[in-house]
Amino acid sequence: MQIALLAPLPPEQNGIADYAGHLKQALEDLGVRVKTPLQGVRNDPEAARQRVNEAQWQDVDLVHAEIGGGRLAEFHALRALRQRFPHLPLTATVHDPERLVWRRKNLPWPLSIMASLRSPLPEVATVLADPLCLHEERQLARQLTRLVTLTEAGNRSLRERMGLQQSQMAVIAHGNLPIAPAPLPPLDPLRLLYFGFIYRGKGIEDLLQAMARLFIEKPALRSRVRLTLAGGSEPEMAFGPSGSYLEQLRQRIRELGLTDLIGWHLDLPAADIPHVIQAHHVMVLPYRESSKLKILGKLRGTSGALSWATACGRGVITSDARSFAEEVSHGNGEIYPQGNVPALTEALLRLCEHPRQAQVWAERAAALGQERVWSLTAERFRQLFQQACEVR
Repeated sequence: MQIALLAPLPPEQNGIADYAGHLKQALEDLGVRVKTPLQGVRNDPEAARQRVNEAQWQDVDLVHAEIGGGRLAEFHALRALRQRFPHLPLTATVHDPERLVWRRKNLPWPLSIMASLRSPLPEVATVLADPLCLHEERQLARQLTRLVTLTEAGNRSLRERMGLQQSQMAVIAHGNLPIAPAPLPPLDPLRLLYFGFIYRGKGIEDLLQAMARLFIEKPALRSRVRLTLAGGSEPEMAFGPSGSYLEQLRQRIRELGLTDLIGWHLDLPAADIPHVIQAHHVMVLPYRESSKLKILGKLRGTSGALSWATACGRGVITSDARSFAEEVSHGNGEIYPQGNVPALTEALLRLCEHPRQAQVWAERAAALGQERVWSLTAERFRQLFQQACEVR
């Protein structure tokens, strides 16, 4: 079988590129030939459509896309392919259900005029144009042979919002690398880890505030808890109109008096990620859902960082954003209401008072990780591709 994979790929620094790179390698290990006709176009819909017109598709049995993360190139490439090849099997992993892309490349006139004006006019224009965006998403979704989500919650929300048939849907959990198990480090001090791309919207400020509250309520814990902030700091994410987000975090840490308790591991090489995660007891993911996206729908994706925690055999404390509650329903961690700093503080306090809970979570995570290694995940995709080819 030969497939074409439409997706960002490393060295691009984002979670979907990492996912696509691992999937490509795992499929090739199974003997599937994988072409990447969009490699190098970045997130340019026009360049993607041009590649569709220039590439050779006669030897391709199926096209699979990775859709999400605010990217539009793969979405428009799929639309162009469906128009050119009505019977070519097209499948996609949808990383941000209940929608495919959530936004249009361009707003129609006269809303396009509002997009260049001062806030909140661009946001108003986006909301007014959303019915058109939703129509285009539904149109493509219904023309796809199979749509894959990473969780059951994402599956339900995508199917209902896009108006899809159950026969079009599949759930394949986020794959992970086969990481050799490692015992927990000594429980004193308790080592917490935030891991993931470091930019606005991840709720990191909530975690810092919860740490500060914890030490105000229980001063004796100050010598027994440490936090590490680790992950990617791609400049286009970490810098914005309000300046360097990393420097703003460092300033906030100084204001809260946490400088001596927080370490950093920025832009980790992939080979170092397991060592850093396994040097800690529990990963903490304080994500908040975007208030802007809530106007357009419910975000029910998951997280590559959660997958890394599972692969490395470590439990998590996470907010109930996205589909995290489902991902931490296996006895591998604890959920708290997103944005609720007192609730996060209480979760941290419970862990500090019962640190052996980290061992229970770690054992459950390790068992789950064995079920989700990329070799098994890729086999599930290969079976799905074979079924999709039979449908067409």
